[in-house]
Amino acid sequence: MKADTRPATGSLWRDRDFLVFWCAQTLSVAGDSFALIAVPLLVLNVTGSVAQMGLLTGVSGAASVAAGVFAGVLADRFDRRRLLITCDIVRLVLYATIPVVWVFGQHVWLLYAVLPMAAAVGMLFQVTYVAAVRGLAGETRVTEANGMLYATAAAAGILGPSLAGVVTGHLGPTAAIALNAASFGLSAVGVLLTRASRYVVEPVEPTPGRRPWRELVAGAEFLFRHPVLRTLTILLSFFIFMTLGLTDIVIYRLKHDLGQTDSVVGVVLGVGAAGTMVGSMLVARMRRMLGFGPLWIGAQVVSGLAILGLGLAGSVWGVAAIMALYLACVSLAGICSMSLRQQVTPAHLLGRVTSAFWTIHFSLGPVGAAALGWAAARHGATAVFIFAGASCLLLALVALATPVRQRHPERA
Repeated sequence: MKADTRPATGSLWRDRDFLVFWCAQTLSVAGDSFALIAVPLLVLNVTGSVAQMGLLTGVSGAASVAAGVFAGVLADRFDRRRLLITCDIVRLVLYATIPVVWVFGQHVWLLYAVLPMAAAVGMLFQVTYVAAVRGLAGETRVTEANGMLYATAAAAGILGPSLAGVVTGHLGPTAAIALNAASFGLSAVGVLLTRASRYVVEPVEPTPGRRPWRELVAGAEFLFRHPVLRTLTILLSFFIFMTLGLTDIVIYRLKHDLGQTDSVVGVVLGVGAAGTMVGSMLVARMRRMLGFGPLWIGAQVVSGLAILGLGLAGSVWGVAAIMALYLACVSLAGICSMSLRQQVTPAHLLGRVTSAFWTIHFSLGPVGAAALGWAAARHGATAVFIFAGASCLLLALVALATPVRQRHPERA
């Protein structure tokens, strides 16, 4: 099958393939928001240990990092549409295993077996997804497309955590995990209904004499030759170290320090997700107004201040409002970073560049998640928030002295 070489122009609202893909991924994210709440609560309810929550997050993150080494090569060498569908079906089976087995008894070991595998498959899906969006939307519309995808995903995330809290409170965490499994089936059907030609990339013949292992590092080579992408990769690797486990710590703060119920936890994270939606809706316009560098660095500054605020907030609604601000800034910075990579990377390398970025980006995350869980158990959630917030402010200050501050690096 040949690639669809027609330029992607006009309104995304009139692009059938993009709209179908958009709706399917929104439903999938709504299901994911159930697992975001249900899995930590399942661990906390069974073990009562925030350290176990952090360890499970860390192990799953490590599996993502390991999968990222190979995900880019797969996304650049195989049919991206089939890869997306296969990943959804595999995750459906993996997550469905948890509620089925839980009927016969509580087995925490199962989570350590299933969730890392699901995280590894999820990494392959995310790498392929990023590469596919450029083909679906076109280079000139990619920031707008990412904003739309993240905005509606966040909108689904507002309702999802609230419903997850209710479902978990009445039916238990495994029921919420079952709904997450079903959402992957809907995502697979949505991708199946889009045209295969929108995912095809014309292959580039391998260089004679080029060793196979060089294919694995081609994405990393591109990242580190590009001055802005190189700096972003390093800075964001430290950022993820400080923030990957923050959701677990927020849940711990609400449950342990403020004595709230599972339903309240869901509502708070649902309110926080509203920030992601707002940031996603504004990102394309704000990038046009401010440029890449000022927007990215500014979002990092406010993120650091918000994390500090989480350490000082003493009420449920204070935590919810600050989470909304924090997640708005994370979405602004994250969509800008991802869109820039999509714009400056050749199509045949996009999977490997995305894979290399996320592998490096998440390499410190599992250690950070486990460390944050341990620190919260030993020193309290407030100390963790203050340390993480101050560290994020320091990263923003460093970025001011690097090429990241450029307004239009995509034009270089």
